[in-house]
Amino acid sequence: MTTAKKDLLLISAAGFILFMLGNWAIAITDPVESNYTLTATEMLRSGDYVSPRIYGNYWYDKPAFFYWELIAAYKLFGINEFASRFFPGVFGVLGLCMTYGFARRLYDRKTGLMAAGVMGTCFEYWLLSKTVITDLTLFVFFNAVLICFFLGYSTGKRNLYYLCYLFAGLATLDKGPIGLLLPGFVLTVFLCIRRDFKEFLRLRLPSGLVLYALVAGSWYYMMYTIHGMDFINNFLGVHNFLRATQSEHPRWDVWWYYLMIFFLGCLPWSWTLPAVIRKYVKLRQKPVIDMTTAFLLTWALVVNIFYQCMATKYTTYTLPALLPIAILVARYLYNREVLVKRMVIGAVAVYGVLTFALAVPACSDEGYSGKNVAAVYKDMVTEDDLVVSYGDYKTSIVFYGGKMVYRLEKAESIPGMLPDGKSWNAKNVMPFISFEELPEDRRVFLILNNRRFDVFEKDFKVDEWKLLGEFKAARVYVREAR
Repeated sequence: MTTAKKDLLLISAAGFILFMLGNWAIAITDPVESNYTLTATEMLRSGDYVSPRIYGNYWYDKPAFFYWELIAAYKLFGINEFASRFFPGVFGVLGLCMTYGFARRLYDRKTGLMAAGVMGTCFEYWLLSKTVITDLTLFVFFNAVLICFFLGYSTGKRNLYYLCYLFAGLATLDKGPIGLLLPGFVLTVFLCIRRDFKEFLRLRLPSGLVLYALVAGSWYYMMYTIHGMDFINNFLGVHNFLRATQSEHPRWDVWWYYLMIFFLGCLPWSWTLPAVIRKYVKLRQKPVIDMTTAFLLTWALVVNIFYQCMATKYTTYTLPALLPIAILVARYLYNREVLVKRMVIGAVAVYGVLTFALAVPACSDEGYSGKNVAAVYKDMVTEDDLVVSYGDYKTSIVFYGGKMVYRLEKAESIPGMLPDGKSWNAKNVMPFISFEELPEDRRVFLILNNRRFDVFEKDFKVDEWKLLGEFKAARVYVREAR
């Protein structure tokens, strides 16, 4: 067995342990994880693997690739937490192997091992490798585009560019058009910096775009054929264009957002950036930047600056930039191998403790997951019963409870909350019911956020409701049919 294969086996084994540890005990959380798991569950049960659906409605938030991963895992392991977190962990391992292979190809074996160690122990990478979210899949496909480009560009083997279009197609199936647009923008900026404009003519654009269209376009074509402009307006209009132009979380639309994410997400390695700046300021000289370093810097900076310019900010968006950052950190710490080993070992130990001491209990808390709440009534509820939630609607309650949950609101408030295709209300696809519509002839289970208890006392006949369970964040009541 070659040294490279031994290294990959070691990295894979360490990655699987790190990213899979405790996943069976980490509850599905709201609001992001539960949307993915419930959608995949409904697709699996319906037998329709083309059109994502949630609450019985078609759902155009993301393309289908990540849902296919979840469905495959559910078929292998059953519908549970471990299965939900399986493929993010798998792609986390693939990302480590890819980082090692690329860094080794650019520099040497030592750089590859150190870069993989840095990557795997970055806090954001570890966290997202255990999270039910699309970003680790995007990380692999997005960065594979840029790796194949640079290898083709630097070696002159330009048929590697076809792999760029293949991986861009897969990234587009996972996240949307950004899977092509952003890596394409990165390599465009890089070629413009080098003033190598002739290379644009060698990018295999006509035939490459045909390959891209075959890989990514098949699902989009089927969705348009089935759902028409409803799919286009919601998927492209709301979940892509609206995210770029209108902030979903306005308080985080600040200039320092991704700088903060860098220092938090790259822990325990983020100290290297101030150290590098201090080094060259102290020496009063500019660093010598070769072509490889220039490409890695362009890659990292363009990703961060691009998303900083977008109106909607998410902690996960800049994850693809961690790969070039990990390689740059490995080069900076190249002669401090002992320090890197100790930090990697220490970080792995800390993450192991955090998994069971923090992640497991925190994700089980009713403020983050409805698992415990659903357990209160799951074995009692029948097909004829109605389950409603007032004050804080959690999709995870539907996932764990196996029963549709209606969002309870006052009648006059509901019209302003319904999806309109023009605002973030498009995400409110759960079923609504008003206070006035609560049936008298059916048993009703009420999940009440504790912050709305005063409304409950004022607007409900309290003596008609029986308390079944009480938690820090919520209470569960039942009212018998009359």
